[in-house]
Amino acid sequence: MEISVIQSTGKATGRKASLTETIFGIEPNDHAIYLDVKSYLANQRQGTHKSKQRNEITGSSKKIKKQKGTGGARAGNIKNPQFKGGGRIFGPVPRDYSFKLNKKVKDLARKSALTYKAKDNSISVIEDFSFDTNKTKNYKQLLKSLDAEKAKTLLVLPESISNIMLSGRNLPNTRVITAAQINTYDVLNSDRLLLFESAIGKIETILNKQS
Repeated sequence: MEISVIQSTGKATGRKASLTETIFGIEPNDHAIYLDVKSYLANQRQGTHKSKQRNEITGSSKKIKKQKGTGGARAGNIKNPQFKGGGRIFGPVPRDYSFKLNKKVKDLARKSALTYKAKDNSISVIEDFSFDTNKTKNYKQLLKSLDAEKAKTLLVLPESISNIMLSGRNLPNTRVITAAQINTYDVLNSDRLLLFESAIGKIETILNKQS
């Protein structure tokens, strides 16, 4: 599969980049995508939620009234969950939501996501460039040149380029990552996938490790 390479100004370079069929042209596996996205979102959860149990409430442990003869329900101490200010029954406790996903399943999911983008013609290959300074207006001009101002974009660099990453981090609907950070969720969550020309080879190397 070949795709035209464009400059950061939006002009064509006259060259074409080759996208490997084993990465960008496989039979997509929706279940692998589901598992990888579920794993990614679970790994983002802090899991620091906490409510006080009965034994953590400050208060007297004395029985507040006699067991029988009051005409009301029997009750223990003031920390009883039925009372206002009492401990919570089966409340949330800190936990780790992350779960392991096999490397081959993750690779299949990422290949499937990239294939969907290729089929939708939502991939643009950009000739490598850099900004002289890290200014947001530089990134805005880039999006304008690529006719992607209103789209949710994901720019994939071959490696960390400080001026580009800092220029794009304050813009909404914009995400900049390196080839090593590419994941199923970010790919599918974008409208346009912008690939640096030199990032293609790195993505193929990473995703073909298990082949």
